[in-house]
Amino acid sequence: MIRIVIAEDQGLLLGALGSLLDMEEDMEVVGKAKNGEEALELVQQHQPDVCIMDIEMPLKSGLDTAEGLKDTSCKVIILTTFARPGYFDRARKAGVSGYLLKDSPSDELANSIRTIMEGKKIYAPELVDMAFSEENPLTEREEQLMKLMADGKSTKQIASELYLTNGTVRNYISVILDKLEVSNRIEAISLFKEKGWDK
Repeated sequence: MIRIVIAEDQGLLLGALGSLLDMEEDMEVVGKAKNGEEALELVQQHQPDVCIMDIEMPLKSGLDTAEGLKDTSCKVIILTTFARPGYFDRARKAGVSGYLLKDSPSDELANSIRTIMEGKKIYAPELVDMAFSEENPLTEREEQLMKLMADGKSTKQIASELYLTNGTVRNYISVILDKLEVSNRIEAISLFKEKGWDK
């Protein structure tokens, strides 16, 4: 019997997923969590084989939770609506066994769980294509600057925080705008977030 914990903050979906998986003869849902913290507690408590979770949840995101489960025997499957390369990249680094999209057919989920239990990994094909076609073009230092810009910091504040001159920060910003092919900070920040590179 494959023992499963599901973490999903939308109650209706949580109930539906639980019912669907419980109908499979070889699966049993042993716990349902509404956020990442509850998911970690339920995994410790029930020691399931698999934890299926959404990414955007209160208290602890699915990616934070996946990182917290990295050294356990529980296999993690991300089930989300977000096909973002940044999220996918972070999930892969956290060692998740599967990254599936919520619009996949329900029988596909059960089959994916069985395949993952055999030691294989399953990633939604559109994510794999996207991950290879949309690498984050920014260096680590440029990412640091982007995060400070996204926090609403001025050029002067960024300069002081990173021990740079105002001129150097302005140069970095113009390089970032060029790389992201946008014309201002606002567009840069929204693209950075949309791609999931801010995680």
